[in-house]
Amino acid sequence: MKVDILLGLQWGDEGKGKVVDVLTPRYDAVARFQGGPNAGHTLEFDGHKYVLRSIPSGIFQGGTVNIIGNGVVIDPILFKEEVEQLAASGHDIADKLRISKKAHLILPTHRLLDAAYEAAKGSEKIGTTGKGIGPTYTDKVSRNGLRIGDIACNFKEKYEKLKARHEQILASLHYEYDLRDLEARWFDAIEFLKGFKIVDSEYLVNNLLREEKSILAEGAQGTMLDVDFGSYPFVTSSNTVCAGACTGLGVSPHAIGEVYGIFKAYCTRVGSGPFPTEQINADGDKMCEIGHEFGAVTGRRRRCGWIDLVALRYAVMIDGVTRLIMMKSDVLDTFDTIKACVAYRINGKETNELPFSIDESNIEPVYVELPGWKQCLTNVKREEDFPQAFSDYIAFIERQLGVPITIVSVGPDREQTIERKLS
Repeated sequence: MKVDILLGLQWGDEGKGKVVDVLTPRYDAVARFQGGPNAGHTLEFDGHKYVLRSIPSGIFQGGTVNIIGNGVVIDPILFKEEVEQLAASGHDIADKLRISKKAHLILPTHRLLDAAYEAAKGSEKIGTTGKGIGPTYTDKVSRNGLRIGDIACNFKEKYEKLKARHEQILASLHYEYDLRDLEARWFDAIEFLKGFKIVDSEYLVNNLLREEKSILAEGAQGTMLDVDFGSYPFVTSSNTVCAGACTGLGVSPHAIGEVYGIFKAYCTRVGSGPFPTEQINADGDKMCEIGHEFGAVTGRRRRCGWIDLVALRYAVMIDGVTRLIMMKSDVLDTFDTIKACVAYRINGKETNELPFSIDESNIEPVYVELPGWKQCLTNVKREEDFPQAFSDYIAFIERQLGVPITIVSVGPDREQTIERKLS
């Protein structure tokens, strides 16, 4: 068996949680491989809405094993809150969940450092979620971090050593804080965390493969936020691309099967950073309003714009996407004309390639205009009932990207998902 991977192809918020939930019945295990509680995977079914931050999106489906891999960073406080919220809604997940010993812990001082660093940037803020993700990954790569497995041996001593290091940095930044309440809650959450199955996840994943079990790897954020290949420096702190699943779960590249790439029928971005196709006008406002484009975790308004096929081609190439999934198609139902960026014009020259820097001041998007379908898609159940203009839009994107669109979402609910029959 192989590990199939599900990735966002834009700047995050593509709808990964919903699709993982839909696909989970086909898999024996679902595994998160990077990111932390800056994820906000929204799932809607049976009239209820759930937002998952650290827990894999397969948690609601049957007896599927859900794994938090070594590439993920965990805030014990937010993890505890998430589990308790799920329990309050009737979902006890303890038996389904496995947590890697090698996953790194977000300390209270990581949150403080995140805020202090962002404040120090002034007008050049990155737009961090403030969850301590970046400082935690910094400690990981500088070999100073604390991992879940450290809880079992001399933990308090290790904690105090790292805390002291952080407090020196905070002092140098003249950042004022009171740690007492947050720290008390954090240690309480550490005790809560001990009640879960903490495992050598790389062995668990590879043993499942040897047993011919199927695994779906769930990415967080989006390809254009990858620390190496995204719109740097306005990126996250981990590898969101396909290769990140190998390092974030401990699987060989030979073990990778299908790569599902998810994108919206338009494009959004949260926070600062370049966005060449952003529409700061009535079209952008309309997409935001109809699409309810506000961050599931932060509540921040998402910037909205037309689909960027230059960036999508790049993401498809980097990730080796084999199947595409188009989300939130219904948001464009009322538009007379729909635009798609097929190239960039930079200093008077057109290019189909993503440049080193995508500073909007240097880029003019080259748009193709397509007729809108002017029909509500939310009640459509079959591909055969798609309006012709919508089918034409799908075919256009497939030609541009060279990969088939196998799933189309026409609404937020689990049931509003249409699988296409490909010839």
